[in-house]
Amino acid sequence: MDFDIPKDIQDKLAELDAFIEAEIKPLEKENMQFFDHRREYARTDWEDDGRPSDAWRAVISEMEHRADKAGHLRYCLPKTVGGSGASILANTVIREHLAGKGLGLHNDLQDESSIVGNFPIVPPLDKFATPEQRVYIEGIITGKKHLSFALTEPNHGSDATWLETRAVRDGDHWVINGMKRWNSQVGRAAANLVFARTSGKDGSAKGITAFIVPTDTPGHNILYNHWTFNMPSDHAEVELKDVRVPDSAILHKEGEGLVIAQMFVHENRIRQAAASAGAARYCIARAVDYAKSRIIFGEPLASRQAIQFPLAELHTEVEMLRNFIFRTAWMMDRQDPLTISDLVSMCNFKANNLVCKAADMAIQVHGGMGYSRAMPFEHIYRHHRRYRITEGSDEVQKRRVAQYLFGFGGRHAS
Repeated sequence: MDFDIPKDIQDKLAELDAFIEAEIKPLEKENMQFFDHRREYARTDWEDDGRPSDAWRAVISEMEHRADKAGHLRYCLPKTVGGSGASILANTVIREHLAGKGLGLHNDLQDESSIVGNFPIVPPLDKFATPEQRVYIEGIITGKKHLSFALTEPNHGSDATWLETRAVRDGDHWVINGMKRWNSQVGRAAANLVFARTSGKDGSAKGITAFIVPTDTPGHNILYNHWTFNMPSDHAEVELKDVRVPDSAILHKEGEGLVIAQMFVHENRIRQAAASAGAARYCIARAVDYAKSRIIFGEPLASRQAIQFPLAELHTEVEMLRNFIFRTAWMMDRQDPLTISDLVSMCNFKANNLVCKAADMAIQVHGGMGYSRAMPFEHIYRHHRRYRITEGSDEVQKRRVAQYLFGFGGRHAS
């Protein structure tokens, strides 16, 4: 067994660090209102339903442009779309490393933008899109023709096979009716990837179809944004009322859209786990440094076991989990990720819980200043708290682990 991070990945981390210092930090310093205590206020267009402000989006776009020009933005994407075809392990190590550097334009939490792009919908598009649909691949990467993702509904989240949106065939077209919730980034998208049931019974994995619906299609209506714990919000409520699209709008095959959703979710779950582990490591390191320098009752705060023991426990957890995440990513490169879905779920719910505990402890160690927006911990907590819900809640992840552990449905623990 060799637990060393492969040299090519280590070299890439060093290359990314140099790029951040040379290209991204100067841009960040020119726009500090988006990163200091003013960040939430400056990033949000409060008069436009809490959406990201144009100025904030412009800074992100410039960062992504610089990263793409330097060859970093597409690093983890397939070679067929201009990427380097980096391994899942490489992607995972990079996510953990960038999050471990703390808040910054290099790896923004609220927007989930990064110098190494987060594009979970691109691999399914690369695998299943028709030649005409492939225009959205470059559109997503450059931001010029974005495709948003519409799976969740007002009455259904993790139970996606029970979704109520329906698409009914009408000749060589389909008519879609339903509602979507948490339809992230649809406000700046050229099209929306809408999942609807076209056949089969509620609860069945078969019979759900994915449709690429241009956002200017009559009946596709963005109603409002949900204002969230971490603003700005880019998460809309969308109405689909007699939306008419041709057969050519189907991505992959009729009735097999859930495959696309599963690819999307698995891509995100291991990425989230790695980012959470990195952010937890950052919070612990900052708390330790502060505890050593803070003098209380004439002694360093770090001399108190009440501070030492919780941080020692968190440090132990993050080291164990970090290596388990890397091992799981390594396995995902060697077999179908769906066959080790239980391991991916373990990584996800444990890491997302851990970072919330680490951020909370960092706030506690820093006292009143830890609670202030002058420190990064409240922002880290607010962002990562949503990960305990978004790609399958903690409870759904544990249910998946239990399915494999107890052998339900013919599954067996990895």
